[in-house]
Amino acid sequence: MSAPSPSSSSSSAVPASAGSPTNPAARLLNLVIALVNTNASMTKQQIRASVAGYGDAPSPDAFERMFERDKDTLRELGIPIVTVDAGGHADEVGYRIDQDAYALPAVDLTPAELGVLALAAQFWQDKTLRTDISRALTKLRAAGAGETAMDVVAGLAPRVRPVGDAYGTLMDAISARRAVSFTYRAASTGEVRSRRVQPWRIAARRGGWYLVGFDLDRGAPRSYRLSRVEGRVRATGPRDAFEVPVDVDVDAALGSRDAGGVARLAVVPERAGALRARGTVVGSVPDARAGDGAGRDVLEVPYDVRYAMADEVVGYGDAVLVLGPPDLREAVVRRLRAAAALVLPAGSGSAEVGERG
Repeated sequence: MSAPSPSSSSSSAVPASAGSPTNPAARLLNLVIALVNTNASMTKQQIRASVAGYGDAPSPDAFERMFERDKDTLRELGIPIVTVDAGGHADEVGYRIDQDAYALPAVDLTPAELGVLALAAQFWQDKTLRTDISRALTKLRAAGAGETAMDVVAGLAPRVRPVGDAYGTLMDAISARRAVSFTYRAASTGEVRSRRVQPWRIAARRGGWYLVGFDLDRGAPRSYRLSRVEGRVRATGPRDAFEVPVDVDVDAALGSRDAGGVARLAVVPERAGALRARGTVVGSVPDARAGDGAGRDVLEVPYDVRYAMADEVVGYGDAVLVLGPPDLREAVVRRLRAAAALVLPAGSGSAEVGERG
């Protein structure tokens, strides 16, 4: 398919609403589309006349500043805009995107890499991203890895609830360093109050999503569980209104800093590849359940956060038994008992489940 000429490239661009200036991000996208599709190059005059957004400039000087700023921004993002000198005259200098440098190489993911992407994608199954994620994974699987990729992450599943509508607004506000306001229901009292916050970070912890930021009314850092936000989150005030501290400790702010350590695990041979990759085999123990005299490998696996390690171990079911430390074993047993209570009749195997920690 032949590339459109510069004069027609704007038809592929993102249109601006009638009577309103083009969003800067849309203008940048329009410029990329135009410079990718041009047959040779585009002069500044052609860009101003045919690329949506540049007609908003009230004067030639304003256009020059706008274009130079956009050009520098795109280059900082790694988009290779090259200058084409057609004859030495300033009006004839053109611009285009180097297609060879801009094109991505062929995607060649291993089954393990695709499996990890598929697992990560399960975090983002909210209504705003579900379609894009599904299309992206379909294209990646078509590249050759196929469904065998899911074998690599068998036994693992994300344990975080959907993000919700607040996530996108908060991420935009963090990027723009704008304050936000929202209505929040406190966990301890049930009291519903309006909050004004300078957002710093969003993190997933203990099955939920949290915002960490500076509460403007309290004058101190605070954390908020997104599931307790009621109604819409609104960005307020100017951009670049604050600086995010470079040393934000999310775990400390959420009170979720569990002691780390070294897990001692008895693992069925050829199982729990992710744990094996991070650990060291230090011995073996017999496995009475195997029936054929086969044993289990004993792995020592370092971890930073106890609850996260417990969540991971539980995902492998009875393929992984925790030998120590005791607090990690207890955390795993507690999760298994809670799961058993959901699916088993009372008294139908809770003792056996407890032994699987």
